[in-house]
Amino acid sequence: MKWVRGETVGYGSFATVSLATPANKYSGEFPPLMAVKSAEKYGAASLANEKSVLDQLGHCREIVRCFGDDRTVENGEEIYNLLLEYASRGSLATHVKKSDGLPESAVRRHTESVLRGLRHIHASGFAHCDIKLGNILMFGNGAVKIADFGLAKRIKVVDGEETASEGTKIRGTPLYMAPESVNDNEYGSEADVWALGCAVVEMFSGKTAWSFKENSNFMSLLMRIGVGDETPRVPEELSEVGRDFLSKCFVKDPKKRWTAEMLLCHPFVAVDLGHDDDDDHQLDEEFAVETKKEEVSASPKGPFDFPDWDSESLDSQTRSQPLDWPEERIGSLATDFIPDWSVTGNWVTVR
Repeated sequence: MKWVRGETVGYGSFATVSLATPANKYSGEFPPLMAVKSAEKYGAASLANEKSVLDQLGHCREIVRCFGDDRTVENGEEIYNLLLEYASRGSLATHVKKSDGLPESAVRRHTESVLRGLRHIHASGFAHCDIKLGNILMFGNGAVKIADFGLAKRIKVVDGEETASEGTKIRGTPLYMAPESVNDNEYGSEADVWALGCAVVEMFSGKTAWSFKENSNFMSLLMRIGVGDETPRVPEELSEVGRDFLSKCFVKDPKKRWTAEMLLCHPFVAVDLGHDDDDDHQLDEEFAVETKKEEVSASPKGPFDFPDWDSESLDSQTRSQPLDWPEERIGSLATDFIPDWSVTGNWVTVR
């Protein structure tokens, strides 16, 4: 395709990001505004890898779309260009920095979207390897999508288990690295989940999950991540269900860490939080007030799927002991009370 380069809107480690418009604005084949990532020879390999991964992933609404690539010669240098979907609101990192953290309702909504994207990536046999707020982009309608697949790699499966060892090659951003990445240079889907947990902490608090001063020695940080039992800090202001969600992400043993598929069923994101957003977070704040009035939880999948249920008919001694058998649970629900179905004041009309 023929396109016209516009103003520069960002810089990365290997590439420059500019606005781009199709040369023929009336063809309808491409959007009227795109983002083009351009790199000289030293960064072209990363962009080529990103193009290859995006082509293999196919369409997913939680992943930034790729419209193609080409090569141009500018100022005597050959430039590799990758044409991508344009995110008008920039990255989540910029958004969070401006607002010093987001309302929990917005964090839940964005986390669900990223998890859907990760589920698709992992199911397609890849690991992103650099999940962070800077690589999660925001669009005008409030949607967020995963971007920057320059470090993504295919996961090998050996004897039914994922392996993604890179020898001595380091991938990703240290503040988001998982223990197995630090210790054994393993970069699989589990490492993406750990990084997502770090992103959730930063989204909510406006601060990185690991306390780290600028100009400090990164080796000391890597030692904290890889050695011992220390895990990233979990904000005390986050709801109990949010803290539980993070506990499933920050499991040192990658084999015991929850997957993206499992986390999508967690009550922290398994609720309909809507998909509208605006710059001043007015809708998020209104929703946050409503959720304080009425606790939101995931819909049960069966008659015994009530993890937070606490019967008022049980005495305090019984409440402290879980009911392990279906007969016990049914018995605890039994009552001689007959409801008055004629009272309809609190009924909800369903269409």
